[in-house]
Amino acid sequence: MLASAVDLGAPATVTLRRRGATVKVASASRRARCSLPYANRSILPSVRMTSAAEILTLVAVLACGLFAGAAVYVTLVEHPARLSCSTEVAAKQWAPSYKRATVMQASLAIVAAVAGSARWVQTHHWLWLSGAVAILAVVPFTLLIIYPTNQKLLQPGRDLGSEETRHLLESWGRLHAIRSVLGLIAVVLFIRAAIR
Repeated sequence: MLASAVDLGAPATVTLRRRGATVKVASASRRARCSLPYANRSILPSVRMTSAAEILTLVAVLACGLFAGAAVYVTLVEHPARLSCSTEVAAKQWAPSYKRATVMQASLAIVAAVAGSARWVQTHHWLWLSGAVAILAVVPFTLLIIYPTNQKLLQPGRDLGSEETRHLLESWGRLHAIRSVLGLIAVVLFIRAAIR
């Protein structure tokens, strides 16, 4: 239990008591002096660690949630709507959408993976590591599995109205759905780790 008493005289003194330990902070001439007259001085570093842990948790959950939300939106809404148009229109719309989404999605995946890994280092809890691996798996999956399809769709001189282009767009949608699933798995793992 944390209790405080403030002496309103000059110089200002604040006394904090926590489980029998006392911290006195006196300010004079805009400088703070701190005396820790107790054996266990780990109270201050643990406060900083809690703040770092909370920030990392927020970053991991938020970045992963944004990634998963955007990926699911593309899978369930944007790509099906794109495919409802003619193949040529769908291919023309896919290219700029893909280029814009690449930077955002890759950045979110990497930030979420780094923050989740940092929380695993702090806690050694398997949920953080599993979430980080799931969201990071999106990067090699994209580079090794989806990238060849992307390159074919972006190939200069491609007949955008061809049956092959239609097949590539449909294939891309199925492959992207796997990224959506990986993002959802990761965000669920991160949320579970955060509330445990």
